[in-house]
Amino acid sequence: MRFEKLKSRILGLPQIASWPQVGEVVQRTVHRESAVWEYPVAACRAVGGGEEAALPAAAAVLCSVISIHLVDDILDEDPRGDYRILGPGQVSNHALAFQAAGHLLLNDPEVPLEVRAVVHASFAEMSLSTCFGQGLDTREAEGEEEYWRIVECKTPPLFGEALRMGALLGGATAETADRLACLGRILGRSVQIGDDATDALETPARADWKRRGNSLPILYAMTAPHPDREEFLRLSTRVESPAALAAAQKILLRSGAISYCALKLIELFREARDLFARLPLQEPEPIARLIELHHKPLERLLESVGVEEPAALFA
Repeated sequence: MRFEKLKSRILGLPQIASWPQVGEVVQRTVHRESAVWEYPVAACRAVGGGEEAALPAAAAVLCSVISIHLVDDILDEDPRGDYRILGPGQVSNHALAFQAAGHLLLNDPEVPLEVRAVVHASFAEMSLSTCFGQGLDTREAEGEEEYWRIVECKTPPLFGEALRMGALLGGATAETADRLACLGRILGRSVQIGDDATDALETPARADWKRRGNSLPILYAMTAPHPDREEFLRLSTRVESPAALAAAQKILLRSGAISYCALKLIELFREARDLFARLPLQEPEPIARLIELHHKPLERLLESVGVEEPAALFA
């Protein structure tokens, strides 16, 4: 029900209402339980605010996510992207429209002017940082240090500012909003690593194999010392062949690349848990639930590398 409210807010903007192609993109967007547009509501409730107060930010974040996906498909040359039908120019224009729509949604008259100014700045920071990260992601990282620089710009700002905006709309102090933003950035890093590991194991080959250094498990298998390294380097350039892809994915598992991703996710989970324990929240449950939702992909990843009781590693 809440997701439909967010879509209605976007579709209710006069320009979107009269633009069928853009409205259709909103209509086909599918809700996910752990989606980042849920973060503003969780933060708002956690600091003592009501759900309705967070809806302008939640709708704005949904607009941002749609915009990011439209552009990502172009940059990744994803064969499933809208640009394949409408062309990159039209789709880029749609992406710009969604970023502007996000600001219009935040300009809600029920939000006090002083808070409105801060959430607009937060949304702009999120948008600019993510665009910068997407730009960095168009060239292949040459090592793990560069990989983390790209990740830090691309995904964490979206998650961090989503929590910050929700907290501010719920009446939190700037300090509490800052600390929630830090937590969001940790969760954003975990999402990126989890996506890297999942995409690397999918069939057919995802776009990650085109810029191998920008996927943590692929980068690990390319650079870490292991017996199959040279074979992986050869196979990883031929993944359009199902047999080569399958062989490369077996090396990802055998070399420890997926295990390395799981280790990084465990470290991030523990960091998030420790920060959460120190947060001065009136109602911690919504944030606790967000963190819990991030366990599920990690548990599946751990099971894929043979861990029988993943929960024991979270202690």
